[in-house]
Amino acid sequence: MFRLIWIASVHTRYFLRRYMPTNLLLDAVRTRRGLKWGLPAMLLAVPYLYVASFLMVLIEDGGPGWLYLLVLLCIWNAMKFAIMGPVSVVLLLRARAAEWRDRRIARRSVDAVA
Repeated sequence: MFRLIWIASVHTRYFLRRYMPTNLLLDAVRTRRGLKWGLPAMLLAVPYLYVASFLMVLIEDGGPGWLYLLVLLCIWNAMKFAIMGPVSVVLLLRARAAEWRDRRIARRSVDAVA
């Protein structure tokens, strides 16, 4: 039974990582070229929070209870985008520091040969 649950969770995670639009966008932001888009992508949390607020109003006015799932999904996606902004800044600084270090080492090796 435990193995069946484990396999189902692995396949679900694979599907969500591979095909859901927010995960695709966040994977693109995590690349070296995409790190500069981390802070603008963080602004996408605002529409998700607005949609969650709108859905809560619908639920309170007598809407169906399954809309709570969409509220949860919107809040989860908003948190993912809000967290990705600062994380992308840190990753960008680390990448630039590594590139600067590599250029400095290459410059030193050229100077030592000459």
